[in-house]
Amino acid sequence: MTIQHNVSLKKFNTFGINTKAKNFITITNISELIVALQLEEFSNYFVLGGGSNMLLTQDIEIPVLHINSKGKRVVFSTEDEVLVEIQAGENWHEFVLWCIENDFGGVENLSLIPGNVGTSPIQNIGAYGVELKDTFISCAAIDIKTQEQKVFQRDDCNFGYRNSIFKNEVKGKYIITSVVFKLTRKNHKLNTSYGAIQQELERNQITKPTIKNVSDAVIAIRQRKLPDPKEIGNSGSFFKNPVISKAAFDILQKEHPNAPHYVISDTEIKVPAGWLIEQCGFKGKRFGDAGVHKNQALVLVNYDNATGAEILALAKKIQASVLDKFNIAIEAEVNVI
Repeated sequence: MTIQHNVSLKKFNTFGINTKAKNFITITNISELIVALQLEEFSNYFVLGGGSNMLLTQDIEIPVLHINSKGKRVVFSTEDEVLVEIQAGENWHEFVLWCIENDFGGVENLSLIPGNVGTSPIQNIGAYGVELKDTFISCAAIDIKTQEQKVFQRDDCNFGYRNSIFKNEVKGKYIITSVVFKLTRKNHKLNTSYGAIQQELERNQITKPTIKNVSDAVIAIRQRKLPDPKEIGNSGSFFKNPVISKAAFDILQKEHPNAPHYVISDTEIKVPAGWLIEQCGFKGKRFGDAGVHKNQALVLVNYDNATGAEILALAKKIQASVLDKFNIAIEAEVNVI
């Protein structure tokens, strides 16, 4: 465990916002985490993983715990399935690539999602028709107050669309230390119907895709649509896709017959937030160093030295515009700090 002072967080958040941490504590294992939580001079903490799903708008005065624990292991295996335990500090995409290399199926559609494994259950990350909850078995976590370990099973987590118990009932009470997934070893159930995956496979003349083919297709699609945080600051999708009532969608469709949508149930329809934002004229627009990406209106970007406050102001401007034009409220997917 190392403690540093007045550390810039620019390289620790994918938006590249240059705020500072008064105290920055690097954690590489559970023992170090428990010791850090028992330090008498600190009573409250800010937990930092991959920094991919947050917008920093100010310096962090409370201690920052950077969870940097590493490790991947198979804990149980049969002919058909495998259980793997992944430490919280592992990079999510590197974990997916490890699965592909070992022919473990189930997370290939989640390729190239930024962030770390430890924060993935909080958001119930998802993409291209697949969500984390589809392969999630459990996660181990440390109670911040008591330093006791608790295991959350899938049913404990109340997973929803980009949501979980960790964003609600137990928010700020636990630090996830590892996650267990159930993956397939053969007869992989491929999901190629969502988005442009099937078209990408056809473009490459692939008729019998493997999990690597699906992963490669997702990576290619995401690279075309989404900016690389290493090149331009961003946090991926900034907003959630709103789910509206069938009655509200009928009104929308009368004015916009070609409005893209996904049927959730007989009474609910999901509408792409990116399309709504694009219709409001924000796609590709720049406001100082803050802007909306030219290829995907769902992504807000930091072109150089935008502050978190400037990105947040743009987000609120977009939300107000969408509400005014469509009477649809869009929520931020990113956590604003």
